[in-house]
Amino acid sequence: QVQLVESGGGLVQAGGSLRLSCAASGRTFSMYPMGWFRQAPGKEREIVAVISATGASTYYADSVKGRFTISRDNGKNTVNLQMNSLKPEDTAVYYCAARSADYISTLYYTNPSVYNYWGQGTQVTVSS
Repeated sequence: QVQLVESGGGLVQAGGSLRLSCAASGRTFSMYPMGWFRQAPGKEREIVAVISATGASTYYADSVKGRFTISRDNGKNTVNLQMNSLKPEDTAVYYCAARSADYISTLYYTNPSVYNYWGQGTQVTVSS
């Protein structure tokens, strides 16, 4: 089993920055592709950014490209999301997700349904 715990959410003014962190349990974290997803009230969960197990490959939603950066530290079992130039439309609950794997690869996954493990979510609110 893998447990994911997000932190770093909060209230920020438009144009500000936040850094989300996700701490993962488990000895095989370095094999897991990871992702950040978000869900705003009344909307479906959507992809924000995902990263391969090695960290060599990343993907960003068009809405956050150039503003957000996903990274991971396999030595510390963490994955981070640096969010800059925040906009009110970024307001949502942000979730960390992991996809279990038996081998290390450079693949990433954009479909939330393929992720096995999810954190409890952290609220990000951007005021105008």
